[in-house]
Amino acid sequence: MARKIIIDTDPGQDDAVAILLALGSPELEVLALVAVAGNVRVTQNAHNAMQILEVAGRPDVPVYIGCERPMRHPLITAEYVHGSSGLDGPTLPEPTTPFQTQHGVDYIIDTLMAHEPGTITLCCLGPLTNIGMAIVKAPQIVSRIKEIVLMGGGCFEGGNITPAAEFNIYVDPEAADLVFRSGVPITQVPLDVSHSMLTTKARVQRFHDMGNRVGTVTAEMLEFFERFDEQKYGWEGGPLHDPCVIAYLLKPELFKGRHINVAIETASELTRGMTVADYWGVTGRAKNVNYLRSGDSDGFYALLFERLARLP
Repeated sequence: MARKIIIDTDPGQDDAVAILLALGSPELEVLALVAVAGNVRVTQNAHNAMQILEVAGRPDVPVYIGCERPMRHPLITAEYVHGSSGLDGPTLPEPTTPFQTQHGVDYIIDTLMAHEPGTITLCCLGPLTNIGMAIVKAPQIVSRIKEIVLMGGGCFEGGNITPAAEFNIYVDPEAADLVFRSGVPITQVPLDVSHSMLTTKARVQRFHDMGNRVGTVTAEMLEFFERFDEQKYGWEGGPLHDPCVIAYLLKPELFKGRHINVAIETASELTRGMTVADYWGVTGRAKNVNYLRSGDSDGFYALLFERLARLP
């Protein structure tokens, strides 16, 4: 039976590839996409999500609009990475179906309450505002979530928006703090993993060579997206962060890590948004996160090539 997932997202080129990977994988049933403010503003992120569904031939998947700003602080966006639309690169089709009218946070709550406990996984590809707000509004959902698998944070690789903080956590550390302290089973995909999943010229060419619309769109997205990190780090490609969340659900054996304590820094001006990962167990704090440390990049890309080739 397919695993039911809700994808909470701020698409983003790497978010888009993650969504496509999920849609190309029969092991997963994508109940909905819920947009959150992050890479760009929330309504644009929802529009981007709908465009990706059109490319994949899945406009039947509903899209909900969630929170338009973080819980306590002004929104910080990342057009400098993703382009003015948040999804620059390819020319994408306009959506043929409307947004859902229910607020994304209410959709998450209602869906978790309507399904059997432990049957829905939340896949979080952006800031954790929607999930934090859902927990505040309806604390009873905590015991009903099967797992939260999220892309965010870092330890050994540091941050990517400040020396200490990764973008998704930095945008809304208060929401992240709520989620990480909630008691929900969490698997964290940090920069430590995603920085090893580089798009090389040969890998991007494989997407071009697929011969389907999704392959072409993916290649064009990655060619735009990878420029920023190539210039920043001097790498031969850009890291694919968010698809690691979906890849972990499909093939957890591609990744290695351990169960540790992770806490979120919310007060310090210098390290705000840092995921303080007690990888060596020096604090004695309760272990709350399955923290992934490394991944098999060849296996990861083989999975991407196989699943995206199934789409239109």
